[in-house]
Amino acid sequence: MEDNIRYYKSIDVVDPVMIAAWPGMGNVALGTVDYIRRKLKAVRFAEIKIDPLGALDSMEVRNGLSKFPKTPLNTFYYAKDPDIILFEGEVQPAGRSGIDLLTKVLGVAANLKVSKIFTGAAFPMPISYKDASEIYGAANKELLRDHLKNSGIKLMETGHISGLNGLMLGFAAKKGIDAICLLATMPQYAISLPNPKASAAIIETLNRMLNVSIDIQELNGYIKDMEERMSIIEDKVKDVITIEEEPVELHPHHDKKIPGYIMERIEKLFTEAKGDRNKASSLKSELDRWDLYGLYEDRFLDLFKENQ
Repeated sequence: MEDNIRYYKSIDVVDPVMIAAWPGMGNVALGTVDYIRRKLKAVRFAEIKIDPLGALDSMEVRNGLSKFPKTPLNTFYYAKDPDIILFEGEVQPAGRSGIDLLTKVLGVAANLKVSKIFTGAAFPMPISYKDASEIYGAANKELLRDHLKNSGIKLMETGHISGLNGLMLGFAAKKGIDAICLLATMPQYAISLPNPKASAAIIETLNRMLNVSIDIQELNGYIKDMEERMSIIEDKVKDVITIEEEPVELHPHHDKKIPGYIMERIEKLFTEAKGDRNKASSLKSELDRWDLYGLYEDRFLDLFKENQ
């Protein structure tokens, strides 16, 4: 079956922008567009029908029985004042199938005389879930890149933007359409978890760039729930990954700056060692590892006095 576009209604838009998204790390891009669609009450007007075999990469299993999954949807929506086209793809087809789908999306954009296309993506960093999600930008034209910089958006200096959210930049350029990808930072240890904080950061940036006012208050509860989950994960993985934090200044004669999470861990070990002397060995190892024993020696020895 050939890919084809089914229009449900004709629309009248003037100089619209498009925001397009496919699934990716943290569900950042798709979460952004899905939220905008709901808040703007955008109306479906078209859909790209794709070859079911072109997107097939797994079987669905229920109660021990396998079956072919439903064909993923690729849907266009629109909102007025300002005129915005939204595109949501439920999966990212790989290879030629993905490029064919991307070409179809750009065909619709060209027919509607879309002036600019935005995509989004996650930007995994060695950061904590407590840190704000920062926005970086990449563009497919020098003038657009300079516009990002002048708008106070940090530029993605080097790297890759994987998938169709990134490939859109190159293929839009071939069609003569301006395109920007907004990347939101998120903890690298949590790329498999939804990250509504990153989506909210992209939405706030789009509010400024498009002069719209999309309320993100609804995301706050979701952000809180996810951060409670990430707090548990972060506490477990700190021993095996690097998380950049503002270093803690110690005694003026101590020449090292210690990451905040290390100081938190040491305090936690002191508390545990008060009730369980066996924990003291772990505490001593941590103090030695960071050359802190001399600073904490008296407090460490007091643990044994308290346990006498």
